[in-house]
Amino acid sequence: MTEALIDYALFAAKSLTVIGFIALAFILLLRARHHAGDLLDDSGQLEIQSLDDRYRDMADGLKRMTLPPKLYKQAAKAERKAEKARAKSYDAAQKRLFVIDFHGDIMASEVSGLREMISALLLEARPTDEVLVRIDNAGGAVHEHGLAASQLLRIRSRGIPLTVAVDKVAASGGYLMACVADRIIAAPFAVIGSIGVLAELPNFHRLLQRSGIDFELHTAGEYKRTLTLFGENTDEGRAKLREQLEGTHQLFKHFIQEYRSNLDLDKVATGEYWHGSEALELGLVDELTTSDDYLLAARGDSELYKLRYKGRKRPLERLLGAMQERLSRLLAWRGVSVR
Repeated sequence: MTEALIDYALFAAKSLTVIGFIALAFILLLRARHHAGDLLDDSGQLEIQSLDDRYRDMADGLKRMTLPPKLYKQAAKAERKAEKARAKSYDAAQKRLFVIDFHGDIMASEVSGLREMISALLLEARPTDEVLVRIDNAGGAVHEHGLAASQLLRIRSRGIPLTVAVDKVAASGGYLMACVADRIIAAPFAVIGSIGVLAELPNFHRLLQRSGIDFELHTAGEYKRTLTLFGENTDEGRAKLREQLEGTHQLFKHFIQEYRSNLDLDKVATGEYWHGSEALELGLVDELTTSDDYLLAARGDSELYKLRYKGRKRPLERLLGAMQERLSRLLAWRGVSVR
């Protein structure tokens, strides 16, 4: 009886594993049929926040709590007077600094909102303005991060100064995005680099064989499929995949070289990563500072605005996204990635 239960448990575990991977493959295939921009419905909205107002409110709250009531009233009166003076002397040509946050994931899912914010910016921004993109991105799918980098290039190609700030991580696909900036700033312990390409996937061919399950894959084109999850992989297929990875790596390096011509790619395009201070020495970044200090320093010369695109995903997309995230974490599957 015990042996039967053990055999049943092993069979159930194998079956659930196979079903899980089939479900994951189905979800990825279904999601791939939707363009990034189709993940949001037409009710998306661009939100704009004045960071100047936010900083003033923060300073006012601190004064209110720390100053005696009489001194606080005097300080508040002086601030109101200064605000009126600023309003009277307003210059329509005043420099503006627009802040965009990009939080990356494997599929760079925020790229749909990024393209909307940049399109809005290009309708209004002037060459005297500046865009600060705060990137927190450890890399992922090649095509998605390539599109995200192309969106940032739209800003630079219009002659609008583009600064990228890395407070935590801009690695691989994240650095692919960062390198197009006119200037890259990074916190001292930010993770920078990982200029490389990888592909990894499990193969269940032997498990299926032992379970008496046949898997057939039919293709037209010698290299339509190199490696598979369920079929028997060949040395020829592995060699072709490595060739494709090397080709993608060369494209990655050429792209970086175009915008960071001072870099020694033989030294930095090894897949390694460095912290901010080391990255500065290698020329991967231009300055060590946090985005917070950068904004406070710019406050006197620029009007500060933060942009956010708030879009609603369709119910099916929310469901599929949640399923994909859970399955990806459970099964630790990753495809070809700039990571």
